Amino acid sequence: MGAYILRRLLLVIPTLLGVMIINFTLVQFVPGGPVEQVIAQMQGEGDVFSGFAGGNEDVGTEETFGSDSEYLGARGLPKEFIEELEKEFGFDKPPLERFLTMMGNYMRLDFGESYFRKISVVDLVLEKMPVSITLGLWATLIAYAVSIPLGIRKAVKDGTPFDTWTSGAIIVGYAIPGFLFAIMLLVLFAGGSYWKIFPLRGLTSDNFEDLTMIGKVLDYFWHITLPVLASTIAAFATLTLLTKNSFLDEIKKHYVMTARAKGLTEKRVLYGHVFRNAMLIVIAGFPAVFIGVFFGGSVLIETIFSLDGLGRLGFEAAVARDYPVIFGTLFVFGLIGLVVGILSDLMYVFVDPRIDFEKREG
Repeated sequence: MGAYILRRLLLVIPTLLGVMIINFTLVQFVPGGPVEQVIAQMQGEGDVFSGFAGGNEDVGTEETFGSDSEYLGARGLPKEFIEELEKEFGFDKPPLERFLTMMGNYMRLDFGESYFRKISVVDLVLEKMPVSITLGLWATLIAYAVSIPLGIRKAVKDGTPFDTWTSGAIIVGYAIPGFLFAIMLLVLFAGGSYWKIFPLRGLTSDNFEDLTMIGKVLDYFWHITLPVLASTIAAFATLTLLTKNSFLDEIKKHYVMTARAKGLTEKRVLYGHVFRNAMLIVIAGFPAVFIGVFFGGSVLIETIFSLDGLGRLGFEAAVARDYPVIFGTLFVFGLIGLVVGILSDLMYVFVDPRIDFEKREG
């Protein structure tokens, strides 16, 4: 097992390097970089995208950038000022040199500082991470808590009306996009058009610090109810059907028929013999499911509920072309995703020691 883990860890390096090279290369061809963002703000356009239709029509002197400027809206600004901006953002160096410098810094765990927030990328991520962890962890736990019992029940009642209508319900839930479900929850339960039961936005109330410990806990759960439900809806279908199919496969095996022939109760057969084998793939996939919920779909959910998490941070960084935040988070989260893949394999071995990946590879 040790050799297998070592091989997987060594594969992390070229995989992560490939991800960074592809994304860094693509960024070089995307219009509206940090320099354009600063220019757009100076021209009073708010951001670079409002200038795509035309740009500033001011006529520059010979000391300013003319119409052949590579930067949108740069006409009328001194050439020295543009060059100073390029130097500040590091664009006075060739792309290859910038990439090698960036990766060298990342190897030393130096992820730089945000272009526009004047705060280190690490501090920025640590500041936003609790919100995303809250959504990811609770959504994953609730999905497992509901899907496993429901999947077992569907396997036992396979082909019955209960199995049919629950399958229809979870497939409909899976088909509804998370952001659309979030809007529906706001309309129904957050004072949109019907009931005002839950708060419209935020993770805590304005008077959170003045509340008692119990009051803080209740306020916290009061605020996360709707965002967590919106984040969880899509996970129900996959986990429920996976649990059901795993149990159906195990129930048809010979050892189950032997256990029943010995006179064991159906409950003892189901939970004493079938459960461990059927739950192997479901339990072992917990790390991957958590990471999927943690990263997937959080942008729109956090934006809709005004939650200041990593999803919203990534979206704002992409819009503002805040490259240190974009590449720093991409590197860290890419590394986390690859390590979680290894942890998922280890979970398989932990749940069922009979699994040997080295023999399977051989």
